[in-house]
Amino acid sequence: MYPLLRPLLFRLEPETAHHLTLQLMRLAGRQPLMTILQVLYSTPYKPVNAFGLTFKNPVGLAAGYDKDAVALRGLANLGFGHIEVGTVTPRPQPGNPKPRLFRLVEDEAVINRMGFPSQGAEKVMRTLKRHYKAKLRRPNIVLGVNLGKNKDTPNEEAVFDYLELLGNFAPLADYLTINVSSPNTVGLRQLQGREALHGLLSQLDHQRKLEEKRLEKRIPLLVKLAPDLSDADLESALDVILSTAMDGVVATNTTLARGVLRSARQMEAGGLSGSPLKVQAEAVLDKAVRRVNGQIPVISAGGIMSPDDAKRRLDMGAALVQVYTGLVYAGPGLVKKIVRGV
Repeated sequence: MYPLLRPLLFRLEPETAHHLTLQLMRLAGRQPLMTILQVLYSTPYKPVNAFGLTFKNPVGLAAGYDKDAVALRGLANLGFGHIEVGTVTPRPQPGNPKPRLFRLVEDEAVINRMGFPSQGAEKVMRTLKRHYKAKLRRPNIVLGVNLGKNKDTPNEEAVFDYLELLGNFAPLADYLTINVSSPNTVGLRQLQGREALHGLLSQLDHQRKLEEKRLEKRIPLLVKLAPDLSDADLESALDVILSTAMDGVVATNTTLARGVLRSARQMEAGGLSGSPLKVQAEAVLDKAVRRVNGQIPVISAGGIMSPDDAKRRLDMGAALVQVYTGLVYAGPGLVKKIVRGV
């Protein structure tokens, strides 16, 4: 069906098309459409154990698709082993001015400069609580929440945003991802520096331990890194992640690099995702896997457009993979194809 639907979606402005598909997935989370999705997109059980959690398969939805968890139930029936919602900020914020999302069709890519548009923690918390209360979440779907600071919070005070978010979502999520790598919030990537990252993560680890005791549950903390770090900066960030007892790494976020692109949109400001990110993401994955040396799992994201791409990442040592832009070009059936192919 998606090959028929894609030309229609691609006639729409990208953010409009994204909003439309998200609302369709929200509606698809209701019976009888939910049953139809379960039949169409059912995936074989290929369990993976990571971060102390059991994933029914290694394929997840990357953060950024469902920022406010509005379509969780529908998305959960597309065959994913896990879904990462967000990025969520403590206070609501509109994000950057529109237009801020661009398709590079000739390159099978997307550029975004969204800037963490978010309904805010309170609204997303209420949404997730409704899912729990109504038992809308499928019990075999692992839920992650991606956390980010507000745009107007200075880096010196960013830790307070992340601590607040950790407390908010620890009871509601299976794991939490600390996003310090989006290129679309000014100064955010500076938090990946050794001193800043150590100060942030050490405080989050301390708070996490208090929350674990209070809630009597494990709260895995992951850190999402940029693909644009130098080898020295990547190694430094990974050293800090290991020394502060983080549970995993998500590699990678979108890139500011452009390389050789064909689209007339190639010089739009923002983070590039999709096929052109593939080589860069694989290089970072290889370095990260070597550095952590089995101490913590690595999730690979960026440029996964086909089952072969996903299988290569898993063969390279990724514990799990995440897709987003691949869904834009290949459609929701990509998840089932990947799970069957790996």
